Amino acid sequence: MNEYTMSDNIMMVLHTLAARGNIRQLDVQFAAFIARQCPASEPADKLALLSAIVSTELGRGHICLPLFDGRGQPTDLAERLGLYGEDALRFSQMYLNTDWPALLSQASLVGNGTQPLPLVFDGKRVYLHRYWHYEVALAARLNSFWTPMSLKPTGVQKLRELLDHLFARDYHFLFHALRAAEQQGNSTAVLRQQLVCDHLDVIASETIEWDAVEQVLLSTRQVSDLQRLDTHVPMSACVNWQKVAAAVALTRRFAVISGGPGTGKTTTVTRLLAALIEQSSEHAAHLPEIKLVAPTGKAAARLTESIGRAVAQLPVSPDFKAAIPTESSTLHRLLGAIPGSAEFRHHRDNPLHLDILVIDEASMVDLPLMYKVVDALPKHARLILLGDKDQLASVEAGAVLGDICSFHALGYSVAQGQMLAQLTGYTTLTGHNQHSGMADSLCMLQKSYRFDARSGIGQLAKAVNMGSAQKVDLVWQRQFADIEHMALSSEHYRAMINTLVEEYSHYLHRIDTPQCDDDGQVETMNHKAKAVLDTFNRCRLLCAVREGDFGVAGLNHRIEKALAARKRIQTQDELWYHGRPVMVTRNDHGLGLYNGDIGICMRDDTDPEPRLKVYFELPDGSVKSVLPSRVPEHETAYAMTIHKSQGSEFDFTLMILPPEFSPILTRELIYTGITRAKKRLALYADMQVLKRGIKVRTERASGLVERLGE
Repeated sequence: MNEYTMSDNIMMVLHTLAARGNIRQLDVQFAAFIARQCPASEPADKLALLSAIVSTELGRGHICLPLFDGRGQPTDLAERLGLYGEDALRFSQMYLNTDWPALLSQASLVGNGTQPLPLVFDGKRVYLHRYWHYEVALAARLNSFWTPMSLKPTGVQKLRELLDHLFARDYHFLFHALRAAEQQGNSTAVLRQQLVCDHLDVIASETIEWDAVEQVLLSTRQVSDLQRLDTHVPMSACVNWQKVAAAVALTRRFAVISGGPGTGKTTTVTRLLAALIEQSSEHAAHLPEIKLVAPTGKAAARLTESIGRAVAQLPVSPDFKAAIPTESSTLHRLLGAIPGSAEFRHHRDNPLHLDILVIDEASMVDLPLMYKVVDALPKHARLILLGDKDQLASVEAGAVLGDICSFHALGYSVAQGQMLAQLTGYTTLTGHNQHSGMADSLCMLQKSYRFDARSGIGQLAKAVNMGSAQKVDLVWQRQFADIEHMALSSEHYRAMINTLVEEYSHYLHRIDTPQCDDDGQVETMNHKAKAVLDTFNRCRLLCAVREGDFGVAGLNHRIEKALAARKRIQTQDELWYHGRPVMVTRNDHGLGLYNGDIGICMRDDTDPEPRLKVYFELPDGSVKSVLPSRVPEHETAYAMTIHKSQGSEFDFTLMILPPEFSPILTRELIYTGITRAKKRLALYADMQVLKRGIKVRTERASGLVERLGE
C-alpha cells in the first residue's frame, strides 16, 4: 500500500488491492456503485470501503461482516482486506475514529431489512440485502418446525414396537466376531466383553452382570443362542444412535442426522422412512409422497444405490418395501431449474408436491439454495437433512448444516429426552436442556460400522478432526495396513504417477474388452459405459489446490502424458480421445448435467459411423451419452480437488498436499479428503504442513445460529 497516502481516493485504494488479488473486481464495482448512489451529505468513501469488504467476505463464503469479534472487539478491517504490517497500520489510522455502527445507522443506503436498500445493518452485522433475507427467512421457517409432533400414548407404543422391529439386535456380527477371536486363539473374557459392548452398543457397562453374560457366551454354539443376551444386556444400558436418530425424526417435522463415513446415515434414513410410512398410514388414506435429493448428480447416484441396498435388507414385507422410494434426484432438478435464470419453477407460490423431503450431503448446500428449498416446501412437509457436519462447508456462501449442528452441545430438552426414552427404551437419553429448540431436532451418529479401532482411515480421520498433531503421529506409528504416508520427493512423486497409471489401466482395459450378457449377446454401449464408470470410480487422486505441480491442472497433464507414453491412451494432440475422463464444471439444465458430474469419452462402434461420445451416469442409475461438442464446461478428471470430491467415495484414494502451507489447507479439507477413502488411503504430504493445516478451522460468519435460537 505504499502507492497511496491517507488522502488518496478510496476507489484508487480498492483498485490497487484488486490488482494485487486481495479483493475481486466485482467487489470494486459494487463499492463504486455505492459511492455513486450515496448522497453528497454522507461519507461515500467510507460506505464504499465497507461495501467492498462485505462483498469480499461474501466471496470467501461469509454471509455477513460482523463489526465485532467474539470478544466484543472491533473487527480488524485491514485484515479482511489482506493488509498486514505497515500497510495495515496506515490503513487503521485512516479510520481509527470512525464510529461504524453510528455511520451505518444513519446511512440512506443501509436499512434494517424492511426497505429495498442494498445493505442491511442489524446492529451487529452488515449484509447484502439479499443474503440478509435468505438468512432471516430460512431461520423463521426452521424455527416454525420446532413444535413437536402430537403423539397419542397408543401411537407412541406402536412407534416403539416398530422401531424395536426395524432396529432389532442382529447377533450375527457378534457371533462371527466371537468365532473369529476363538479361531485366532486370542479369545479372552476381556475381549469377549469388549465385543459385546461394541456390537450391542453398550454405554453403561457397569450396570451389566458380566458373569451371566460370560456364561451365555461360553455356551453359545449358534447365533440363536445369543438371544439370551436380551435379558442380561437390557436396552437401558445401550444406545443405538441410528435408532435414536429415527426416533428424533418421528417426533419433529424437521430433523438433522449427522455422522462421519460408515456411521449408517443411509441405513438409518431407510428404516426411518419405513417408520414414517407406517406412521402416516394411520392418519391418511394415501402413502406419503417422499423425495430423495442430493446437491450433485454423483451424490444423488450414490444415494440411489445405497438406498436401494438398504431397502432390500429391511425386515418388512415386499409391499412395504415397494412403498419406499429408491431413486434420488438433484436439488436443481427437484426445484425445476430455469435455464439462464437463478430462480426455480418451485417456490412459495408454487410449492413442491411432496410430504417428506430427504436431502443427502447437506453440508454441500449453501445458504441461498437451502433457503430456496425450504421456501418451496408445502406447509405440512417434513424435512430431513443428512450429512457430515465436519466436512467442508458449501463452495458458495454459508455453512448451514454446521450452524444447525452447533446446537447439539446443548443436549435434548427434558420433554424430548423423555419422549426419546419412551420410543427407544434408552433411559440414558434423559434431557437436561430447559428449552425446547433446535437441539431437539438433531442426532449425531457416533459409531462407524465401516471404520473401527483396527482401521487406519477411521483413526486418522478422528485424529485430524480433533486437531491433534500428537494423535496423528500416534496413528502413523501404529502402521495400519490401509493407510500409507509418503513424504514429498521426486521419487515418491514419480511413484505416485506410476501407481495411478496402473490403477487407471483397469478402466481403460475394460473399455476395450467387450463382454456378453447372459444370453450371449454383446453388451450395449450403455452397459459397457456403466461398467467403465464404476471401474474408473474405484480410484482417484485428490488435490488441495488447482494450479502447479501439486494441483489438479499439473497432475492431470502429467498423468495423461504418462498414460500416453505407456500406450494406454492415444491422445494424438487432440482434446477429445478414447478413454478421456471429464468432470462437468458448470450446470447445464437442458442436458441434465451438473457441476461435478463425471463422464468418460468412448468410441461408439455400434453407430454406422463410429464416433466419440461422452457417457455420464445419471442419478437414477441410467446412462446418458453426449457428443463431445455438446458437453458443458469441463476439465480432465484423472485428478480432482478435494472440494469436488464431496459426495463421492473411492476404494483407493490418493491425496496430495502442496509442499508449502496455504490458507486453503484446513482441518475440514484434510478430513474430507481422508474420508473419501473406503478401503485404502495413500497420503503424499509434508507432515509439518499437514499438522499446521489441521490446526486451522473454517469458520464462516453468519447470524443464523443466533436467529435459530430466537
